[in-house]
This record gives sequence, structure tokens and C-alpha cells, in this order.
Amino acid sequence: MWYSKRQNTVESATFGSELIALKTAIDQIDALRYKLRMFGIPLAGPTKVFCDNDAVVKNATHSESTLCRKHTSIAYHRCREAQAAGYVQIGFHEGKTNPADVLTKLLPGSKMRDLLRRLFYWNKKPP
Repeated sequence: MWYSKRQNTVESATFGSELIALKTAIDQIDALRYKLRMFGIPLAGPTKVFCDNDAVVKNATHSESTLCRKHTSIAYHRCREAQAAGYVQIGFHEGKTNPADVLTKLLPGSKMRDLLRRLFYWNKKPP
């Protein structure tokens, strides 16, 4: 599922905006998992969420972080709660091979073709 929205706050670093985006993704995962359960579809295991910001992944998966801004702190605690409850598993995905970059960044042709190939031929061998 792709989602795009202008954020309500201006961040001075990518950490805060990535943490807010992770919280938004977790909220959508929560709603989608609820809807699937209401349809009678069994869910086995956690939903995997990948982030290309290593600091966000470390702070969302370890409980010893201290954050100064209130909205960042709320997003952090929401991510920690989902991770601790076991229905979301947050992991790191290197930015060089992130297929989501095709839709969000200006890339050279060869890199874009490589990422699109990865995206469309996820479980198959590319031609």
C-alpha cells in the first residue's frame, strides 16, 4: 500500500520525519490487520516494516531512547508499543536497494531499471 501526505510539522532532521512516517505506517498496519481479522482472514506472525534510516530502526526497537519533542515522543512510543506487542517487526533496509525509492526520488536510468526489476520480479527470475 502506498501513502503520501504532507506532514503537519517541519522537522530539522530526517530522524523526526522518518519516525512520524513510521508511526503513520504502523497506524495503517493496525487498521489493515483489524479489517482482515473482521473478514475472517487469519493472520500468522508480525507484519514486517522496513526503514532505511538506521537511527529510527535502533530507536524504535530499543527502549533506552530519550526524545525532546512531544510529537516525536508520541510517535516513538506508538512504534515501541507495536514492536513490544509483537504484531509489527521493524527492520533496516539499505537505501541503495530500496524499491520504494522509484516512487519518491529522482534516480539515474540504470538505478531505476534495477530497482523496478527488483520490484516487479520479487520472487521470479528477471528476463
